[in-house]
Amino acid sequence: MPATAVRGRGRRTMNEINMVPFIDVMLVLLIIFMVTAPMLTPGMVDVPSVGKAQNAPSEKEKAYVVIDKEGSIQFKTDGNSRRVSVDEIGKLASQWMTTQQSDRSVVLIQADKSVEYDKVMQALQALQAAGIKRAALDVRKSGR
Repeated sequence: MPATAVRGRGRRTMNEINMVPFIDVMLVLLIIFMVTAPMLTPGMVDVPSVGKAQNAPSEKEKAYVVIDKEGSIQFKTDGNSRRVSVDEIGKLASQWMTTQQSDRSVVLIQADKSVEYDKVMQALQALQAAGIKRAALDVRKSGR
């Protein structure tokens, strides 16, 4: 039954929501979360480690896309190095891949740690658009 207020001669209904039960429920939930939060254990993530693959390609089966601190890109194969643009990466990698007789051939992207992530993704997308199926990021342990 709606609450009524007496004003003047007639009785009118109040069209307001009673907030007290809502506040009570919110405070109880807040207390429950505050008590249970310290009891939760943090989740552990198993990150893969850098290591040697069993069937790793040889140096002749690897091509490198090297991105230096300034963002310039080089395409390296068998000691040959050529400065290229992002648009040329896919074409050069595709040509190199057709000359390889091994299906273990891979194109590795090496980037300086100060290079913007967007530059690395552009290189990876260019390789993907050229149809390179084996492209990866070259991960090196610090100190090498």
